[in-house]
Amino acid sequence: MQAKAVGVLQGLPISDPRSLQDVTIDVARPQGRDILVEVLATSVNPIDTKQRQGQPEVTTPRILGFDAVAKVLAVGEAVTAIMTDDIVYYAGAVDRPGSNAQYQLVDERLVACAPKTWTTAESAGLPLTTLTAWEALFEKLPYTAAADANVGHSVLIINGAGGVGSMAIQLAKWAGLTVVTTGKPETTAWVKQLGADVVLDYHQDLAPQLAAAGLDSVEHAILLHSTDLYLPIVTPLVQPLGTIVAVVTNQKPLPMDLLKPKSLNFAWEFMFTKANYQLTTMATQGIILARVAQLADAGIIVPTTKQTLTGINAANLRQAHEIVETGQMLGKVVLTGPFNA
Repeated sequence: MQAKAVGVLQGLPISDPRSLQDVTIDVARPQGRDILVEVLATSVNPIDTKQRQGQPEVTTPRILGFDAVAKVLAVGEAVTAIMTDDIVYYAGAVDRPGSNAQYQLVDERLVACAPKTWTTAESAGLPLTTLTAWEALFEKLPYTAAADANVGHSVLIINGAGGVGSMAIQLAKWAGLTVVTTGKPETTAWVKQLGADVVLDYHQDLAPQLAAAGLDSVEHAILLHSTDLYLPIVTPLVQPLGTIVAVVTNQKPLPMDLLKPKSLNFAWEFMFTKANYQLTTMATQGIILARVAQLADAGIIVPTTKQTLTGINAANLRQAHEIVETGQMLGKVVLTGPFNA
């Protein structure tokens, strides 16, 4: 079957109309554990912009998009957990055609039924940021993924107002943690609303602000912005034997020697690793999304979608990429259907 889509043919500045183009693609019928879905909404994440910028010139358009809410049209013969007509949400896989297409094939292990009480636009802002935040908190760090299970423990989240930070704060607070985050005066109200206990102004020295809040250190930290800049800043704030988790790729060699005196651990979080390497833990992503949908429907977490564009097409996607590329995003930007190139 054919699908309307938005594709990338080469890495170009987002100001160039050719950077994202309206195209038509072929989509196969689902086999094995794949499901065929009709995309209802998608969001744009920093990985979309980075993948677009670095795309070598190709003749077959690459389809980006790593967040979606979609309706299941058909399932492969090995699918057991998903049924046709289910409304699902997922982040998908970085090495397969993404959700910037009318129809898409996705492995059932990566999806879950979307929150029932949230709008399509609200749910579309969840998957990638939620999976990243959950894996950082409850797989890379030794926290327990249960309500109030970590009372008396603390975490520092760098860049709490962004997409991942907005989810990490909420999940950390649900799990009982004391949440310290960074922001600026314009975002303080937002991160406080999400549950942050202490907000540090990243324009100023973090250590004296932390001390002024009555804390001399934090147990662990998650870097969601500028790993090169923040690793040396955060290291003095983390307790001995703590762990620093980073999401953003470094641009130069990191000063790992700074971690040795405290025996600090360093971990990368990349939510596509499980799908890229077909790990046996792939199915945990569907399970995580199912748990988060329950939290959403119970009103324990709130949507992080802050901007919605109607119509999925090259022009709107270029606008969304431009917004994300500023690096100043508050929450998430989402595009809702129809595909109207």
